[in-house]
Amino acid sequence: MVSTMNYEPVLLARINKPRSQQLEGYRQDGGYETFARVLREMKPEEVVARVKESGLRGRGGAGFPTGIKWAFLPKNHPGPVYLAVNADESEPCTYNNRILMEKDPHQVLEGVLISSYAIQARVAFFYIRYEYGDAYRILHESIDELYQSGLLGQNILNSGYSLDIVLHRGAGAYICGEETGLIESLEGKRAWPRIKPPFPAVEGAFRKPTIVNNVETLACVTQIMRRGVEWFRSLGVPPDPKNPRDLGSYGPKLYTLAGHVNEPKCVELPMGVTVRELVERYGGGVWKGRKAKAVNPGGISMGFLRCDLPLKNGEGTEYDIPLDFNGPGRAGCLGLGTGAVTVIDDQTSMIDVVHNVCQFFSHESCGQCTPCREGTGWMLKIMERLRRGRGRREDLDILLDVAERIGIIPGTTICGLADGAGWPVKTAIRKFRDEFEAAIREGKVSRYVRPLEVVATH
Repeated sequence: MVSTMNYEPVLLARINKPRSQQLEGYRQDGGYETFARVLREMKPEEVVARVKESGLRGRGGAGFPTGIKWAFLPKNHPGPVYLAVNADESEPCTYNNRILMEKDPHQVLEGVLISSYAIQARVAFFYIRYEYGDAYRILHESIDELYQSGLLGQNILNSGYSLDIVLHRGAGAYICGEETGLIESLEGKRAWPRIKPPFPAVEGAFRKPTIVNNVETLACVTQIMRRGVEWFRSLGVPPDPKNPRDLGSYGPKLYTLAGHVNEPKCVELPMGVTVRELVERYGGGVWKGRKAKAVNPGGISMGFLRCDLPLKNGEGTEYDIPLDFNGPGRAGCLGLGTGAVTVIDDQTSMIDVVHNVCQFFSHESCGQCTPCREGTGWMLKIMERLRRGRGRREDLDILLDVAERIGIIPGTTICGLADGAGWPVKTAIRKFRDEFEAAIREGKVSRYVRPLEVVATH
């Protein structure tokens, strides 16, 4: 078990300081000294090697190794090469990127500068979620400060390296968080994800090699280059020797707590903290004196943990799962996702929860792939019938069948939205089937359903 006692935040170290968003305050805390040193002392390929050595994995959901992604760029490409910052934080209950952008934007921007230098990008596109008005305004002011101070533009710090950052407001769609959907939107087109290959590192924005990195990932790059690889690898969880596919879960992680907890918050801890410790110690426990019934470990697309379900290895229940890249998968979830932990108490109907999930994904499906477009809508119609007390037992098997057949994992869609739509449905039904069957048997109507209007007849 990872020890979180006496851990001092790094990514969130400055968020409560006065004027934490401003360049002057960031520089007083040593800001941009790391970037200056990198420009002065290191070659781009050395930065890539250091990030690769750190074991940093993307914090946006997929957990792909950042240094390896950078290394996918074509060698000796004539350019241009682009960096795209994915700040389209639209996974429900996720707000760790928003905290960084609003409270410590220069930590993120220093990561953008270092990463752009590493991949030799001369333009970085900062793609931010449309609804993040405060973050947009703060980043706009921060980028202006960098231009005025000579840290952006031509010949930065007399190094010969030049970089421009373009702040781009997104289209207000969940699908824009998928990296090729983001690129399509960036180009001014409808945000339909692209068929891969080619991957963005080979052919991305405007048909040029493009690296897409998440906001928290880039903040970690700043800290790796400032504090060193050994510091980063001293935190988190090393690879499981029994799992050859496990690459380890190193470094600090921002976890957000939402749902039925006493203290919703964003907290920074080493990767590997358990769900129970995060909720009980850092979230103040479940609200109103209730118990935790189910938990999303990293956004609703990751599926559900059942808090009283014993683990196969005898190490407690699913409530004791470690929140690293490997942990949630041991309990049948899709992965760690964004680290957005959502708690559901023991007095909440899982039928209402799953209906809400299906409503979200049906609305957010871009409609390009038939299995996703029709499957998400079909699941929503069935859940609507269930919550009105008109469900049938066979509906549960139909839901499981649809959830299993849509997504890139079974190979029926272009992007992973369908997998994210199916995973919460199938984990909820498999782990809480007794509750679903009881509701069907009793013809139980959700308390959130409005009574149907009675039409008078003459």
